[in-house]
This record gives sequence, C-alpha cells and structure tokens, in this order.
Amino acid sequence: MFIENVLEITSLANMIDPEKIRLYLSLFKDLKLSDLMQLISMAKTLHLAAGETYIKEGTLTSKLAYIKKGLIRGYTVKENGEEATILIRWEDQFAASHDNIILRRPSRLTYQAVEDTTLLELDYDAAQKIFDKNPRFAEARNFFILNMLADSLARVEAFILLTPEERYKRLLKDKPAVVERIPDKYIATMLGITPVSLSRIRKRIVKGKKH
Repeated sequence: MFIENVLEITSLANMIDPEKIRLYLSLFKDLKLSDLMQLISMAKTLHLAAGETYIKEGTLTSKLAYIKKGLIRGYTVKENGEEATILIRWEDQFAASHDNIILRRPSRLTYQAVEDTTLLELDYDAAQKIFDKNPRFAEARNFFILNMLADSLARVEAFILLTPEERYKRLLKDKPAVVERIPDKYIATMLGITPVSLSRIRKRIVKGKKH
C-alpha cells in the first residue's frame, strides 16, 4: 500500500504544472506533497497585460495570487481625482486584498498590473474547506494571515518612523532592480511625496555617494 501511494503521488506530481507545486510549497513549507494534491489542482495561471486591473476597489473577492512574473500595485483614487499608490508587489510575493481576505469586506484598493504579469491564482474561500479538514493547513493559513497583518503594520510604522528619503533608501537597498521597473509617479505617491521631491532625493543620494 505504501509503495502504491508513493507511485500515485509521484504520478500526480509529474502531471501537475511545477509552477503550481512551487506556489503551494512556498505557502505551506511543512506539508508533504500528498497534502497538497487537493489544492494544487485548484490553482490556475492568469496573465495580465500592463495596466489591467486584477482586483477593483469596492469589490469583495477571495482571490489570492502568487506573482510568478511582473508587478502589481495597490492604489486608491483621492477626492481630487489623483491616484495614490499604497503598495507594490513583485515576483515571489502574493497579491491579495487584505480587506477581502482578513476583514471580509470590499477592497479599499484597486490592484493593477504595472507591467505584463503572470499570476498563479487560488480561490481562498474554496481552499478554506480543505484547510478546515487538515490541522496542518490551518496552521499554515494562520501563518499566512499573520504575515499579511505584519506587512500592513510594517508599512504603517515606516510612514510614522521613517522619512520619505529613508523609505526610498530601504526600497532601493532591498530591491534595486524592482525600483528601476516602477514608474516614478507610483514610487512618489507610495512614499507620500511628489515626483519632483523624489527627483531631489535621488540627487542627494547620488551626491552623497560621490563624497
């Protein structure tokens, strides 16, 4: 029986898109491949063109996506009609509305592809049924939700404790290649400044490196 189970799992693993296996193994590192079989078949590949909306502000959805390639930004539109980018997500991160997944309320942000983007998408609500039957999935789910909360808290703390220049330097240090792919207007509003102020910050950084 053991050998038959191993052969069955191996056969399923060979049949399933390796990208989907990567998605779930990154989410649930402590689970066996056999635990993931039910979930793996639920994921789907989604391609977004640059500028295409993934989650629209005001909608309630259970979309949860792993970013295989590309960039996703979360933004809102202010009363004066200007867009304010709140967050940016890139490869090997997850794109999901915190409002939808954690608070179960309509999203306050619109999530949009900054460039051509490939996602591996899971319906979080559908997956809940499997999570509830397996305690190990429940632990992984709780870990994921706590990480979403920690990410939100980190962004709030950064705005309170760091200056725009310090926040930009941190982003530049962590993901210099990603920064080059993000339009200045998105970076500026994410930092809470104007593109002109961002240009000044960059000049100061360059000037500082010369001394």
